Amino acid sequence: MQDKVVVVVGATGGIGSTVVRKLAPMGARLVLASRDADRLTALANQVAVSIPDRILMVPTDITQPQSVAALMQATLDAFGRLDVLVNAAGIGLLKPYNKVEASDLDAMLDVNLKGSFYTCQAAATAMKEQKSGHICNVIGILGKHPMAMASAYCASKYGVVGFSKCMADELKRFGIKFTLFYLGGVDTPFWDNISLKVDRHKMLRPDTAADAILFALAADPQAVPLEVNIQPESHLFF
Repeated sequence: MQDKVVVVVGATGGIGSTVVRKLAPMGARLVLASRDADRLTALANQVAVSIPDRILMVPTDITQPQSVAALMQATLDAFGRLDVLVNAAGIGLLKPYNKVEASDLDAMLDVNLKGSFYTCQAAATAMKEQKSGHICNVIGILGKHPMAMASAYCASKYGVVGFSKCMADELKRFGIKFTLFYLGGVDTPFWDNISLKVDRHKMLRPDTAADAILFALAADPQAVPLEVNIQPESHLFF
């Protein structure tokens, strides 16, 4: 990862922040994106001690295309290229289908689906020019397997899978890779506002999720790790 320019969207989340902390000592040039400017600053200050000239923080609202465009332009202005996008932003909702409000569905689609699309679209534009790049979309296991109480959430995540595979097909001739991560039950703040009772001690650790992303990024140049599926032993979908 030496000198690779990596944009981490959702950098202040459980998975995103762990990825950032693991990449920092590897020599990567990091661009941290999140809506929460205060938490973004705190994270940047933590990792900038060792890489003061290799880190950039850009407060970003991924539901706004112009904000995403500004993020990618800031990356190019600072580092001249974009090698990796880690899309780790997302929000959750688990409730019966007949209790899902219009505002609930809008939020799921705006952040999880549209936000992910905008960031992939903007990153791919930069990567296409340089004829290389790697886009890592952290989807979650509910982007592959349906679950009761998750109709709105699954709708947003299945959408990400659909556009990711379409974009991967369009962009493969430009040397751009896509890896989709179906990570099930990661113990992050994602679950703080979920009413469903779950045993978080039996979930995957953020380190496990981050290591899976680093594994994909470390693959041989000619190798394309298309999908990574890791689930906790206590709750498996087959």
